[in-house]
Amino acid sequence: MRVDDLLASGRVPDSALRFAIRRLVGRRLRHETRGSSDLLAQRQNALEATLRASPIAIATDEANEQHYELPTEFFRLVLGRRLKYSSAYWPAGVRTLDAAEESMLDLSCRRALLADGQDILELGCGWGSLTVWMAEHYPNAQILAVSNSATQRAEIERRLASRGLRNVEVRTDDMRRFDPGRRFDRVISIEMFEHMRNYALLFERVAGWMRPDALAFVHVFCHRAAAYLFEPAGGGDWLAQHFFTGGTMPSADLFARFDRHLRIVERWMVAGAHYQRTADAWLDNLDAHRAEVWPILQATYGAEEAGRWLAYWRVFFMACAELFGFRHGEEWMVGHYRFARAEGGA
Repeated sequence: MRVDDLLASGRVPDSALRFAIRRLVGRRLRHETRGSSDLLAQRQNALEATLRASPIAIATDEANEQHYELPTEFFRLVLGRRLKYSSAYWPAGVRTLDAAEESMLDLSCRRALLADGQDILELGCGWGSLTVWMAEHYPNAQILAVSNSATQRAEIERRLASRGLRNVEVRTDDMRRFDPGRRFDRVISIEMFEHMRNYALLFERVAGWMRPDALAFVHVFCHRAAAYLFEPAGGGDWLAQHFFTGGTMPSADLFARFDRHLRIVERWMVAGAHYQRTADAWLDNLDAHRAEVWPILQATYGAEEAGRWLAYWRVFFMACAELFGFRHGEEWMVGHYRFARAEGGA
């Protein structure tokens, strides 16, 4: 039986799935960090060259199909109240997904040095967790939020209208062609840069959208030492095949290699345990709302494929939890970066 068919059968206990996932994560870690430090450096240099020779992004249509064009109701059932489809933050005393979403939104905005009255560009706005947060907390700011999903834009506009918030423009656009036509005080992006490839070209464009004294803040997931690509060719990478086609796993220091136009002025690392707890909360919500999720999956994937995709989404959330929880969250984690424009870079 093929692996996909075995997963879709529902006959594999979660404990066995998690054990197998941990084995695969360990294998991935050994593969990406194999050899001496010199060999690792050579591979990272080769990856940098590959990224520089790539377009800004690839497989953007697949990204929409795999995640972002599912009906929003699915994510309302699975995510927290803010619909934050990225790592939450669970400091001491935070016990619920809703509170953890709020914690990370607050932390990100403080690290981005956002303030009321600024012109803010948000790249990759998802279902509007940060967009609506900023609109509420900075009512005199002017915010342009960009997504490549029409479904997401409609949801954000609905939420803004329901709250009477009028300081946001939401655009559906492709980062390979996007041009805001003006400059901003702050640029902020939460878990979008992992869908990008050519950071040299991307950073040049971002710098061109920033005023001379502007700052940019980027939140990504990453590995502490090794950057790599998600490649579905041959079916060997299940996540790349079904959920992250064309994606990049940055290393903690990857962005420092692309510093001609943007330079890192501050960096923070958030332990992967926070993402592990977030993904486990998504899985708990999916299981708790299975009866409501089922007709959504049937309508999206077809009656014959709904069971398969329920299994896939469960495995995806387990895979995220096990990846970021591996070795107590000290291998894969979340990176926060504050950038300024480099001298002469734009």
